[in-house]
Amino acid sequence: MKYLKLITLFSVLSAMNVALTDEPDPYLWLEEIEGKEALAWVEERNRESLSVLEQLPQFQQFYDKNLAVYDSKERIPYPAIRGEYLYNFWKDANNERGLWRRTTIEQFGSNEPSWEILLDLDELARTENENWVWKGSSCLQPGYQRCLLSLSRGGADATVIREFDIPSKSFVKNGFNLPEAKSDISFIDLDTVFVGTDFGAGSMTESGYPRITKLWKRGTDLEQAQVVYEGIPKDIGVFASIIHTPEKDYPLVVRADTFFTSEVFYYRDGALLKLDIPADAELETLFKNQLLLSLKTDWHRDGQTWKQGSLVSIDLDSLLQGEGKVVTVVEPDSRSAISSVNRTHDLLLVNRMADVRSQLDSYSLVDGKWQRRPVDAPAIGQISVTSTSEDSNFFFFSYQDFLTPTTLFQAEGLSTPKTSKSLPAFFDASPYEVIQEFTESADGTRVPYFRVSRKGLKLDGKNKTLIYAYGGFEVAMKPSYSATIGMDWLESGGVFVLANIRGGGEYGPAWHLAAQRENRQKSYDDFYAVAEDVIAKGVTTPQHLGIRGGSGGGLLVGMLFTQRPDLFGAVACQVPLLDMKRFNKLLAGASWVAEYGDPDKPEDWAFLQNYSPYHNLDSDKDYPRVFFTTSTRDDRVHPGHARKMVAKMNAMGKPNFYYENTEGGHGGAANNRQQARVQALIYTYLLNELE
Repeated sequence: MKYLKLITLFSVLSAMNVALTDEPDPYLWLEEIEGKEALAWVEERNRESLSVLEQLPQFQQFYDKNLAVYDSKERIPYPAIRGEYLYNFWKDANNERGLWRRTTIEQFGSNEPSWEILLDLDELARTENENWVWKGSSCLQPGYQRCLLSLSRGGADATVIREFDIPSKSFVKNGFNLPEAKSDISFIDLDTVFVGTDFGAGSMTESGYPRITKLWKRGTDLEQAQVVYEGIPKDIGVFASIIHTPEKDYPLVVRADTFFTSEVFYYRDGALLKLDIPADAELETLFKNQLLLSLKTDWHRDGQTWKQGSLVSIDLDSLLQGEGKVVTVVEPDSRSAISSVNRTHDLLLVNRMADVRSQLDSYSLVDGKWQRRPVDAPAIGQISVTSTSEDSNFFFFSYQDFLTPTTLFQAEGLSTPKTSKSLPAFFDASPYEVIQEFTESADGTRVPYFRVSRKGLKLDGKNKTLIYAYGGFEVAMKPSYSATIGMDWLESGGVFVLANIRGGGEYGPAWHLAAQRENRQKSYDDFYAVAEDVIAKGVTTPQHLGIRGGSGGGLLVGMLFTQRPDLFGAVACQVPLLDMKRFNKLLAGASWVAEYGDPDKPEDWAFLQNYSPYHNLDSDKDYPRVFFTTSTRDDRVHPGHARKMVAKMNAMGKPNFYYENTEGGHGGAANNRQQARVQALIYTYLLNELE
């Protein structure tokens, strides 16, 4: 069970001979997101870059192809199981902002399901003159008659919350509604919710998330809501929710003191009972009163040790009494990791990776023992459990790899899964092949990567090659089908490489922890090893080698090009974190201190200054012409990072491209047209820069 859905940042740099000073930052004015001067600067940078990139011959071709795919009605309508219905949010050419809709399980199996429209977001946006972007729904179980909808202005993380009545397809007058904020709200029963929001001065943490959670009764003022738990300003946030199971509902309150550690409380009869579990364990779900935990470090209890990376269970009632036996469900080896844990009425679904290849298993609890049975599913690429229900044994999962369009499977219990929906082949994959390689990093660590290229690739060093990676927050990069990569890159003769560097979760928590804080250089060394291996094999040369990363990957590539500018010919740096001196003071940045370190502590800044691209720019170095993209409405990673980096490079006379979308949030685009444009710009840039 994941309380923080924050994906952000990453990259580093060794200061080498660069002088780092505490001189005042001359570009602080660019941190004023909606400042008149800052926006004028953005407009001018956009004009300069777009006047070049959009005039190149590939741009319009890429844009048209991308938009046709994003708007295609042949895409899979991914379902969310809610009672007797399957819910889906759908966008296409006629519904730019999207439709929230539902159908029955029986109808979904037909070629053209009959969808019941619940909310037309385009119509709502026109009526209210707001650029609404859908951010999801949370419904009261088990009936699903009332839902709490999250609507964002322009794609920001902050949302407006509105209560919605399903039978009447209308918003509830004077319901559980909240103004724009980074709120946390969930139903306890029809007339009560847990709520954390901006209650006024001091009610949010330094990271910008709720510090206080309350019980709010229908018909009462929010100010009168009863305080359940109050954290401190330096916490990441306080979050409360209900885990629904067939046996009972479990109200839980989580105080996240860092991005990776928390205290979990069971709320019973008005009291909070703290669970005696490791602070860094991830609470996945509850199954027949068994608490399921993923261990990030070894757990020592009652004279025994349960190993890092394992999935374990313990009876909740016994745990609350200071007792209970811990039982191992899955203990991965050094070359495997647990990707996800889900449950149905009678089954626990555990999705694992072995050398970044998926395997889905089901587990039954019989006489206190977990019994494993593999799910009949493809096992070469990526499996994702897309929807389950605690009220039945019906579930959906998908399979995809680099050259195989995504297929959605439906299953019920232990029966053989059946194909439900499939993407069409948006590009001809027959000329291409996928090869998984392993190379050795600077410290001898074995690092995997995937290479996608034409069969019989000529190893003459002249192939335009793009390496993508992330390397942070235990997020694993897995094989996936991308029509955009296929159409815009592979069909243009490019080679695509996915690097599985440390900092991610490809081999579990140890793979992540190895590159945290002062050890960040290991991520960069892994990436260099992959790049140098591709070059050594004759695939490409630095002149023809491009790199791309977004969010945490934006920090990654920002560090790579400042540290080793000789190794790359092009850099696509998206919604990046770049100023490691001030990142904790900008928007959600304070929540990432556990990953990177605290720049306000001298002992942490001693290593962080080596991993701050903004501070390691050197006027004496020649850099590739970097393409930076960001969004004015990104309220997770501040657009000031990219703005200031570009301003500093411009002052040094270092050529670059810059594009800031005025909408889109952290995803960089608010609708299909904007997404098609950003992708077309990036691939146009890469193809021309790597000539």
